[in-house]
Amino acid sequence: MHMKLEMIVLPVSDIDRAKAFYDKLGFRLDVDYTAGEDFRIVHFTPPGSECSIIFGQGMTPHAPGSIQGLYLIVSDIEQAHAELADRGIDVSEIFHDAGGLFHGHDAGDVTHHSPGQERLAGLHPERASYGSFLTFADPDGNGWVLQEISSASPAADHPHQPPPQRAATAHHQPESQPPGPSVRTTRTKAQHRSTRPAQ
Repeated sequence: MHMKLEMIVLPVSDIDRAKAFYDKLGFRLDVDYTAGEDFRIVHFTPPGSECSIIFGQGMTPHAPGSIQGLYLIVSDIEQAHAELADRGIDVSEIFHDAGGLFHGHDAGDVTHHSPGQERLAGLHPERASYGSFLTFADPDGNGWVLQEISSASPAADHPHQPPPQRAATAHHQPESQPPGPSVRTTRTKAQHRSTRPAQ
């Protein structure tokens, strides 16, 4: 049975400010839907991703900025750093980890590190796939990690995972195609919410 991660809910304090940030970041705006005064959803998809983010009003009880360790994968982290900086995103310098390939994350009171892990400046010495990182956060402090993967690990060929070719094909669909299932799902849920009687 295949299960695809479809959507991540982000807690934000200012919807329009968050919308402007993710637009500047280069994410695709799929939906901005309002139902009355108490419900609004904004739905973005990172370029090349099958998973989307959603935020708004009436979406989550979590505190703004409390989501950490959201990973975005790129094939060239130096190029990604330059592009994000050109877009006006406050990104960290590129770094690698002293204790291994997986760095973890930290922001505010949220920390995920193993013993011996430490940020070291610059690319991984051998430019190993999975070994170089940078970080940034949205205006509320929700934390993102960019990780460079130039070649997939053997786990990508696990028999219970879909073939990598399918994902690659999906990432290169023509822009003229209609929004994918995540957008239709979002609209359906929002429309259902808007027709529910007031409590």
